[in-house]
Amino acid sequence: MDIVSTSDEQMVAIKPICEALGIDAKVQRQKIQDDEDLNSVGMLSTSTGADGKQYEMYCLPTEFIFGWLFTINPRNVKEEARECVRKFRIECYHALYVHFTSRAIFVEQKQKEIDSQLTIVEEAKGNFKNAKSVLFDAETKLQKLRKLTMDDFDFERRQLKLFN
Repeated sequence: MDIVSTSDEQMVAIKPICEALGIDAKVQRQKIQDDEDLNSVGMLSTSTGADGKQYEMYCLPTEFIFGWLFTINPRNVKEEARECVRKFRIECYHALYVHFTSRAIFVEQKQKEIDSQLTIVEEAKGNFKNAKSVLFDAETKLQKLRKLTMDDFDFERRQLKLFN
């Protein structure tokens, strides 16, 4: 890609790309100019050609090149570039999918983990409540056992009967 810097923005000449793909640069320039989004960002800019000379070429900002390339049908490019264009488009489809579904996937996975942790917390609370009850009962019985006297033992006919 021939990159041209204009102020803060890097521009890419479309002609060398079109030549590499075997498509008509004039047709692509017209296609860009007919596009209501791309026409406002495309511009003529001085760029260095393959021969090292300066030429005025039609350019797009770097951030728009990939979107423009995505619009090129692999059937319209030369045979040796077809597979590369097709793979590029597949990668774009994937990148768009990831971009537009990542938030939903994150929210779904996060909610699933929250639900899982809530189940663990509720189970632990139940176990804790049960453990408190068991502890209370054991401490109560222990206190009764400590207070037990020999007279109580004899009264119960030599049997430990604490828990009536």
